[in-house]
Amino acid sequence: MEQLSVFDVFKIGIGPSSSHTLGPWKAALRFREVLTSYDFDKVSIELFGSLSKTGKGHKTDIAVQLGLLGFNPETINSNDINDILEGIKTSKTLAFKSNVISFSPSEDILFINSIHAAHPNVLSFRATHKGSQVVKQTYCSLGGSFIKLIGELSEVNRNHVLTYPIEKGSNVLEHTRNSGLDFWEVVYKNETCLRTSTQVDNQLNDIYQTMKSSVYQGCITEGVLSGGLNVKRRARALCSKLLEAHQYKTIDAWETALRKTPLVFDTLHTWISCFALAVNEQNAAMGKIVTSPTNGAAGVIPAVLLYHQYFVKNDDFDDVKKFLLVAGEIGCLFKKGATISAAEGGCQAEIGVSSAMAAGGLTACLGGNTEQILMAAEIAMEHHLGLTCDPIKGLVQVPCIERNSMGAIKAIMASNLALNGNPADAIVNFDQVVKTMWETGLAMNSSFKETSEGGLAMNVPVSFPNC
Repeated sequence: MEQLSVFDVFKIGIGPSSSHTLGPWKAALRFREVLTSYDFDKVSIELFGSLSKTGKGHKTDIAVQLGLLGFNPETINSNDINDILEGIKTSKTLAFKSNVISFSPSEDILFINSIHAAHPNVLSFRATHKGSQVVKQTYCSLGGSFIKLIGELSEVNRNHVLTYPIEKGSNVLEHTRNSGLDFWEVVYKNETCLRTSTQVDNQLNDIYQTMKSSVYQGCITEGVLSGGLNVKRRARALCSKLLEAHQYKTIDAWETALRKTPLVFDTLHTWISCFALAVNEQNAAMGKIVTSPTNGAAGVIPAVLLYHQYFVKNDDFDDVKKFLLVAGEIGCLFKKGATISAAEGGCQAEIGVSSAMAAGGLTACLGGNTEQILMAAEIAMEHHLGLTCDPIKGLVQVPCIERNSMGAIKAIMASNLALNGNPADAIVNFDQVVKTMWETGLAMNSSFKETSEGGLAMNVPVSFPNC
């Protein structure tokens, strides 16, 4: 069985896209390391398929430049990115460990609209010396910032023996019944096969703190998102309306203030939308977020998790751990049994999966058993089946940002239905919906798979240069 970790699903990085930004960025970093073994004076990059058709909007060309320079998406200061890019443009060079080469983004990054045989998201790196090729590598960007070098057997190579091997939802049911452990405990046992319990807890806390920070930053930032669509940020205005006269200058003060807001349906509903919008406005602005399971769907899980933490249980890290472990494993199950790439499966593979993850995590925190957790995840995905990916001008803005709010609300409703239902009466089970999502994605017209060649992308008349 494929040995995925919840930290393969939850990764700290930069927006706007896990498949079109972070994946190519990671591929460029890997190619940079390969180049240390070669003499070269030129590097070029070819972007195929969806990476080409929506690459400008998703900042793919920016990502490969930053990766080739050696910047890490997890640690880079996003405020420095424009200056770094301007330096490349002005100097027309790229600096490597061994030498500095001439480089022109407009000439050396090539957008090839044809689909590569290997995958909808493919990019090739080529290095030459005096006109002769010295090394070439071609990568698939598989969604969720997973990448695979063509020729490798798997994008994740591990040889650890897991206590509870999991390939399907039915495996989780079997393990919890036989062991007497809860869903989250089974996942935790597996994670401690890969790292120490202290490392697991610390990484989960880092994920949680980054999620909170991305919500907060989105809630205090106003303005218009770059890219040409003139999309106005809305989270700041929503947050200010909800908090009314409360004053805050730090994230702690902000948290204290929002906990005092009335716990009525309309207010809670608006907070959930605000949290989701905040994260994905940050994502669209190349801010730091947590891929969960993708960047375009990064707002769903923070919105549902913070709803639970702020308005249901009042911030208990044990619940954070439980939520993230269960949600992360559900994301792994979709990755194994279907896809988390919109270029392969449409937006059902991103917002749909994130909603299922959030529904499962919330259900676990509210006392649901394994059957109810899987039922909640199934319900959430069932009502995202067939959701297309048709971003206007390839930007992760319209309809992507609002979809995170919708996915969060559906996750909470799915959890409610599962907790108040009987899984034994369910007509559809979790593994069946995973299989159905994959088959739906395969049948979906390619124009609705992150190409900006169908749906809203074709019917909303916008025109501006360089996108």
